[in-house]
Amino acid sequence: MDLRTTSISLNTEGKTSIYDITQRVADYIISGDIKQGQVLIFAEGSTTGITTLEFEPGLVNTDVAEFLENIAPYEKNYAHNQTWGDGNGASHLRSALIKTSLTVPFVNKELLLGTWQQIVFIDFDTRPRERTIHLQITGK
Repeated sequence: MDLRTTSISLNTEGKTSIYDITQRVADYIISGDIKQGQVLIFAEGSTTGITTLEFEPGLVNTDVAEFLENIAPYEKNYAHNQTWGDGNGASHLRSALIKTSLTVPFVNKELLLGTWQQIVFIDFDTRPRERTIHLQITGK
């Protein structure tokens, strides 16, 4: 088994902003000599998320944010906000729900994703940030 690791950066807007990173992940796989295995996509930060979804305007611009607002509204006064005074308690809860990593298999250097399935990064924090996402491939 071989192992390769790299990182990618994103400048984000926060507030449940969603970014399609599928092509960046695919490009990393294509550029290497590992033909089959799996790629771990891990986002640094406890206010981020990595998942898959259909990257289409209704979901990306409205539905995901509305869904999460019903579960963990930004304007609620969380104990976290009282402790740290940073107002991002909802961001941490959303991250815990979605999770910060995802593993996707690939064969012949092609991600095994469904037709309408993209890998997305979500920034839940309350302000714009520069974010780091680590990619780690294992395989042969």
